[in-house]
Amino acid sequence: MKQDFLKFPLHLIVRPFDGFWDMKYESKGKLKVALLIVLALILTTILQKQFAGFLVNMVDPRSLNSLDDLEFTILPFLLFCIANWSITTLMEGEGKFKEIVMAAGYALLPIVLINLPMTFISRFMTQEETAFYYLLNSISSIWFLVLLFVGIMTVHQYTPAKTVLTMVLTVVAMGFVVFIATLAFSLGSQLYWFIYDVYREIIFRT
Repeated sequence: MKQDFLKFPLHLIVRPFDGFWDMKYESKGKLKVALLIVLALILTTILQKQFAGFLVNMVDPRSLNSLDDLEFTILPFLLFCIANWSITTLMEGEGKFKEIVMAAGYALLPIVLINLPMTFISRFMTQEETAFYYLLNSISSIWFLVLLFVGIMTVHQYTPAKTVLTMVLTVVAMGFVVFIATLAFSLGSQLYWFIYDVYREIIFRT
């Protein structure tokens, strides 16, 4: 059982069509494994900003904030899953919200497997070798996008063209949600300060 727990994610990222099919129809995937991969990505992001070699690390150490890394990892992940579920529900997608979360979580594994060791290897790189660092980081990102595409296509049983359409609409929906949330926060902030100013005015006059 433990062997399957460890082997399946590696099998999925190498053979995504078989892996995502088994995840959906053979119940081989685990939600907790997908969430552990997301947590590992957060850890990888934090470590990369703090310990990557100075030749490839452009982050000012004085501006590091692990809470920001947590926010800018978890929120986009959840926002994508919610937006994709909302869009695909309207477009006859067969995937459940749990399956979308699992597909997105498993798709992140190459970023963790490549970027985490490269963070520490980069500390010993010369200027000429940094191109190798950027190349592997790019490969991990492309690998993630391919896995995400295949995962969404498989769990919803879409054609490639329909998957592209739903992915585009998902990104649009994510932008719309961010816009609405930002607008609501701005209006809420203005309302708060208006009420606060009125309260102060009443206190000073009485």
